[in-house]
Amino acid sequence: MEIRASTVLPARRSEIELHTEDGLTLVGELAVPADRPPVATLVCLHPLPTAEGMMDSHVLRKAAYRLPALAGLAVLRFNTRGASSARGTSEGSFGEGETERYDVAAALEFTEYHNLPRVWLLGWSFGTELALKWGLDPVVEGAILLSPPLRRATDADLDAWGADGRPVVALVPELDDYLRPPEAHARFKRVPQAEVIAVDKAKHLWVGEPYVRIVCDEIVKRVAPAAYPLPTSWDG
Repeated sequence: MEIRASTVLPARRSEIELHTEDGLTLVGELAVPADRPPVATLVCLHPLPTAEGMMDSHVLRKAAYRLPALAGLAVLRFNTRGASSARGTSEGSFGEGETERYDVAAALEFTEYHNLPRVWLLGWSFGTELALKWGLDPVVEGAILLSPPLRRATDADLDAWGADGRPVVALVPELDDYLRPPEAHARFKRVPQAEVIAVDKAKHLWVGEPYVRIVCDEIVKRVAPAAYPLPTSWDG
C-alpha cells in the first residue's frame, strides 16, 4: 500500500489533557507505536492559532499518523491555550507567545511523568517561536523548526540555544512568506550548531505530499536514524 496524504498507520492513540501552572486544561493526543516501546518522542508545537493553527495542522497530523509505525516514535500533539481542533478547545486565550510558556512546560512535564524517552521539540511557524523561547528545558534533547519566522523569537533566544549547544535543525522553504534561506542562514549564525536546510520550491505551509515526506525524513534522520530513510509504502 502506498503511503498517501490520507494514510493512517497503526498506533496506540490516547486523548490526553495537559494542566498548566496557571490553571488551564489543554486538550491533546498521544500516539505511540502499537507493538513496541517508543525510541524517542516528538512534542509538536503548532502554527499560529489566530490563523487556524492547531494540533491537526496537516504536517503534525501526518507525523502522528505515520511516525509511530514507521520510526517507532511517540508523537504528542496538543492545542495551545485558546486553540481548537476536532479534539476540542483548550482553555484560556491566545497569549502572543508569552503565556504559552506554561503550555510548553505542561507538555514537557507530561513526557517526564509518563517516562517518554528522548524528547525533541517539533515546532512549525508560531510553534518554532515557542520552541526557541521556552524550549530549553532539561528534558529536551533538541529542536526541529519548520518555517521559522523568527519574529517573536529574539536574538537573545537564539544566543541562549547557541550557548547551550543542543541541536537545532531549521527547515526553511525556498518560497517562505516570512523567512527565506539566505536570511535564515544569516540569523542562525548566532547558533553555531544549527543546521539550516533550504527546501527547494517549498512554501510556508508545506502543502503537497513530496514536502511532507521531506519533513518526515529530516525529522527521522535526526531523532530515529535507524529508520531513515522512511519507506513510501506499508505492508503491515
